[in-house]
Amino acid sequence: MLTLLELAHGRREPLTRAESPASPVVDRIRVAARGLAAFGHRSLLLIALLAAWEVAPRLGLIDAVFLPPFSEVIAAGWPLAQTGELYDDVSASLLRALSGFLISVALIVPLGVAVGWYARLGNLVNQFIEICRNTAPLALLPVFILLLGIGELSKITMVIYSCARPLLLNTIAAVKQVDPWLIKSARTMGATPQQLFRKVIVPAALPTIFVGIRLASASAMLVLVASEMVGAKAGLGYLIINSQYSFLIPQMYFGILGITVIGLAFNAILEALERRFMRWKAPVTA
Repeated sequence: MLTLLELAHGRREPLTRAESPASPVVDRIRVAARGLAAFGHRSLLLIALLAAWEVAPRLGLIDAVFLPPFSEVIAAGWPLAQTGELYDDVSASLLRALSGFLISVALIVPLGVAVGWYARLGNLVNQFIEICRNTAPLALLPVFILLLGIGELSKITMVIYSCARPLLLNTIAAVKQVDPWLIKSARTMGATPQQLFRKVIVPAALPTIFVGIRLASASAMLVLVASEMVGAKAGLGYLIINSQYSFLIPQMYFGILGITVIGLAFNAILEALERRFMRWKAPVTA
């Protein structure tokens, strides 16, 4: 028992094993368990859909010829991986998608910032932007093939064009929607045009710009698959259309799942980059 004098001086006996704080290993296990529980809660709908996909064909609710069970679709990818065909198709699609996407970001984001910041430039190119905005990328696929051939150049150009629309429109809107009070406050404090651009315009516009970047990544995969279905010898789009023609239905669905996984990976990477570049932004909580 502690005496009153010891309590007054803040002295106490050493903690027993039961009273000692949890070890770092236990804390990590608890954090991991909470993360898994949260992931499972968010994925309930997905798990239910996959379970229905597996069960419905086996019970005869859906014709298993046209919609094989999920396990058979996954198993169909193993022979593709063994022969190396899956690696060739995935690498070809990734190379085309990443090349077109990165080139589009490098060219279109600065252009959108310039168009949004300089009113005269915006008035000059506004009509051309509206024409491109209302012209579907897939409608131009035959044009790109006629002009650039059926090789890699036409496919990468298609990706660049499809990414340009959401990138340009979101970047222009992001710059134009910067709070005027932020600009006036920076000018009042003596900020130079370069400092105003770097310290105010770009940080304030980044959230909307990243929305355009994520939309562009989805457009890149959509248009790439369509272009690979015409005049390609490798790629996930080629895998899908060739499997359909050969009536290899599980293999066809596996190619579709492959595109979905790549799209989710792209989105996760972009979300991580967004959090890194916008650490100043407070997270939105419910």
